[in-house]
Amino acid sequence: MQTPILNELPPPHAAWIDIDLHDQSLTLWHGQTPCQRWSISTGEAGAGQQDGSGQTPLGWHYVRAAIGAGEPDNAVFRGRRATGEVYSATLAARHPERDWVLSRILWLCGLEKGHNRGGRVDSQRRYIYLHGTPPDEPMGVPASHGCVRLRLDDLHEVFAQAPPGTPVWLHDSSAP
Repeated sequence: MQTPILNELPPPHAAWIDIDLHDQSLTLWHGQTPCQRWSISTGEAGAGQQDGSGQTPLGWHYVRAAIGAGEPDNAVFRGRRATGEVYSATLAARHPERDWVLSRILWLCGLEKGHNRGGRVDSQRRYIYLHGTPPDEPMGVPASHGCVRLRLDDLHEVFAQAPPGTPVWLHDSSAP
């Protein structure tokens, strides 16, 4: 896996992901061409870098790891490992406290030292992912604990097109 270099962002001839917290959208780009767009849900606590904040970090990241290829739809993950469980309403009722991470994980790593990489602002150490979520969780509104949630079908498409090394830009288009 090759780590993107900041002065090559966004990449002029390769895939990259644009996540807009204001619009609650994820757009997959190829160079300067937008290819697909999906509704998402980011941190209910808003945008922020600090460990333990429950906020979604901003800035340039890259996909550090793609986890879950070959797992069934609704496979449950804890600590980035499949538990062997498959999400259902019955399972959810038995574990109402869980923040469900389903089907696939794209684990993000920050690229900006002191902003989203290193110390108490390190996105990778904060376990910031793009991941699947139950069908009854809202999309288009901030509701996560800091990660980026997607519907399962949408996540499968992003997962297939954003291998490790893919740059990811997280921003808030309403910010000055």
